[in-house]
Amino acid sequence: MNYLCNMKYYFAPVQGHTDAAYRHFHALRYGCEDVIYTTPFIRLEKGEIRKKDLKDVCSNLNEGQSVVPQVIFRDRSELETLVDILKAEGVSRIDINMGCPFPLQTSHGRGAATVANEACRRAVTDIVTANPDLVFSVKMRLGYKEEEWKELLQDLNTIPLDHIAVHPRTAKDQYSGPLSMDSFEAIYRESKNTVVYNGDIRTPEDAIKIAEQYPRLAGIMIGRGALARPSIFKEIMAGNEIDVAERLRQMKNFHRDLITHYTESLIGGEHQVLSKIQPFWEYAEDEIGRKAWKAIKKASTMAKYQTALALI
Repeated sequence: MNYLCNMKYYFAPVQGHTDAAYRHFHALRYGCEDVIYTTPFIRLEKGEIRKKDLKDVCSNLNEGQSVVPQVIFRDRSELETLVDILKAEGVSRIDINMGCPFPLQTSHGRGAATVANEACRRAVTDIVTANPDLVFSVKMRLGYKEEEWKELLQDLNTIPLDHIAVHPRTAKDQYSGPLSMDSFEAIYRESKNTVVYNGDIRTPEDAIKIAEQYPRLAGIMIGRGALARPSIFKEIMAGNEIDVAERLRQMKNFHRDLITHYTESLIGGEHQVLSKIQPFWEYAEDEIGRKAWKAIKKASTMAKYQTALALI
């Protein structure tokens, strides 16, 4: 049985990468209109949503796509404010980030630090219950350290969620080390909400293995793996792996769309365009080769950047 046919696919947000332009041209270039895109997390700054975050959520480039704004919070007040503002903007779906592992967020009590915070967990259950007209999902890790997920899961089981997306590592693990698949299996088995798997999906074969191992999964979420290999959703959904040469050709076309957009829309000159486009290749070393990857990272002018691209 091909379990992949019954799943939904989610492009996980990556700060500094998957903005509205990236999502728009990715869906357009790869025919991924059915992929559900989650925005990079939205947070409060001095009690207000950052203008660039709201601009990303409200961008015309989101038209024709399934885009879900993701919020990150450290207490009830922040979560309530974020939900109220997005609701006023006409948003119907919100993803709650309880998984970001970066110290810049966890040190302020956000992301994975909320998993063990009883007040934050109660805020989530109360606010979801108080907004039955919104569809909520939760993106989570196992906690700041192992086993913290157990109390969170008990709380999430009391509320209706579209899904919970689980990355089976702790915040301390960041993105390295073995995945805690025993913990994931327990969540998969005990969750009253449907479960989406997230973590170390780099090839279509990786997705197939997860789908076969957990046939009741609601979906698969891919972040860094999709940045490294933007065609991965297309390949999974088509059931056909694309050869490397064709993947690189498509990747260059996708990149060309983005660089044209940023050149036309940014007013800071080539250095600003470079700062927006160089991260495109950050996770793609295995796809494009180390020599090209290093040259792209080091390029300080557009001319040097174009020379580096020619090495692919």
